[in-house]
Amino acid sequence: MAQRGRGGRGSRMSEGPRGSFRQLLPYLAEHRTMLTVAVVLSVIGALAQLAQPTIVAVVIGKVQSQEPFGALVALLVSLVITAAAISAVQHYLLQRAGTAVVRSARVRLAHHLLRLPIREYDTRRTGDLVSRVGSDTTLLYAVMTQGLIDSLGGAFVLLGALIAMCVLDPVLLGATVLVVLVAVILVVALGGRMRQASREQQERVGDLAAAVERALSAIRTIRANTAEQRETEAIRAQADRAYDAGVKVARYSAFVVPVAMVALQVSLLVVLGLGGFRVASGAISVASLVAFIMFLFLMVGPLGTAFGAISSVNQALGALGRITEVLDVPAETAGDALIAEGLAAGLAPTNAPAIAFEGVSFGYEGGSDVLHGVSFAVPAGKRLALVGPSGAGKSTSLALIERFYDPTAGAVRLFGDDIRGLERKDLRSRIGYVEQEAPVLAGSLRENLLLAAPEASDDDCERVLRTVNLGEVLDRDERGLDAPVGEDGVMLSGGERQRLAIARALLQAPEVLLLDESTSSLDGVNEQRMRAAIDAASSNRTLIVIAHRLSTVVDADVIVVLEQGRVLGSGTHEELLESVPLYRELAATQLLT
Repeated sequence: MAQRGRGGRGSRMSEGPRGSFRQLLPYLAEHRTMLTVAVVLSVIGALAQLAQPTIVAVVIGKVQSQEPFGALVALLVSLVITAAAISAVQHYLLQRAGTAVVRSARVRLAHHLLRLPIREYDTRRTGDLVSRVGSDTTLLYAVMTQGLIDSLGGAFVLLGALIAMCVLDPVLLGATVLVVLVAVILVVALGGRMRQASREQQERVGDLAAAVERALSAIRTIRANTAEQRETEAIRAQADRAYDAGVKVARYSAFVVPVAMVALQVSLLVVLGLGGFRVASGAISVASLVAFIMFLFLMVGPLGTAFGAISSVNQALGALGRITEVLDVPAETAGDALIAEGLAAGLAPTNAPAIAFEGVSFGYEGGSDVLHGVSFAVPAGKRLALVGPSGAGKSTSLALIERFYDPTAGAVRLFGDDIRGLERKDLRSRIGYVEQEAPVLAGSLRENLLLAAPEASDDDCERVLRTVNLGEVLDRDERGLDAPVGEDGVMLSGGERQRLAIARALLQAPEVLLLDESTSSLDGVNEQRMRAAIDAASSNRTLIVIAHRLSTVVDADVIVVLEQGRVLGSGTHEELLESVPLYRELAATQLLT
């Protein structure tokens, strides 16, 4: 059940929102002190740059009049050195802030991903989500380091240069602005296309990551079926699409630098030609022309930075749209506020069943119902078994108890309380859940156990491992609880992985324990030991178990038979043999699928 959407398609580029600069502001606000210092330094550096052409013009005038100018040269050199030092400090602060922005974005996105409703993982691909945390957030670094703050200081330089150039010669300024304006229009026009192309590129990178994750997660199956080349070709196809999208981004970006260069060259030619004519006509002096040219270079520099900023910011905004798309999905806790509708805990009768389904119907998003008016109950401290053919709705029933999903009709109750009136954290702290595939996290035995009970002692961990017959795993490695289990628990057998998952649930000491086909990978000897361990651990605890072996369910206090999402009957083993033909058929084969 949990994997039903693994290969599904995520939201496509055309359907997702585009990022906006406004959405960048929260990330920038987190580092406003550092950014403020960088902006102040940028302004000081701008003032140092703007002073230089004026001093050069004065020096030229003093040279022409044969007056001393040594002090002015010393001042000019000091301004150049000061501007360089300020630039170095500023860029260090920006790169540090850029790295911090990426870190905070990754933490925020990872925090949210771990709290998305389970239904989101039914349709989204794991590799694509990982790509958003990795490559998409990296592009935010470019916003900080490739022109955004520089553009603010550059705007000050640009404004100052324009004012000075207007004072020196309005005619030359008009000709220069005309050339630059054409370049600005071209770059802005490219910006929108670049943002869309960048988002498409990140989507393709996400597709590639999903394809790689898909192949690596099933590497043994791929090797066993000699499918390495076919999977390589599938990955190559995704890599080619990512390449094509990257080339499209590069194509748009490639226009930005030439436009800036052409603008500078044409502006310089216009100033030299027209300025030379005006010097010859006596309209301006040589010193004024030299100062104007220096201001031109000061003006074009910020424009080039701004053009680069447009390129980097648009790429970042394309990626930010994908990040925001996930962050805008309400977290799982957003649906907990049903207490106000009379579902509050503490109102239930004291003799209420531990778990009760009351006319529960449910269907996965975009599909038909898989449960139809299901009703059953298990008294506190008793054992209930769910049996039925594959696809009958057994695992879905456990998922509803855990509130991975909410029913579309009816109610699920815990000791009489509608679980929609309980905080999910509180609900799950009272319920232990062992999934069908018994996932084991990469790390050590201790890390897997403490996932459920982070305060448990080493003695508690060792005790529960021996309770589920994992003492030999504990003893075979001198590192004990620190022994690694490998990626997805590959260093453990299938039965050992299931027993470790059960140990993790038992360490939590829950009031209700849910076991989804927890003995399916055990041989006869270990199954018997596991049954004994579960019997001991379930003392004074409610147990709901899904099993495909008759021996696992015959001792249950209540057995519920499901078929195609409907309850065919419930009762003891003997009662169901008499009343439910499907159960009798399954029991005859000793295999309750």
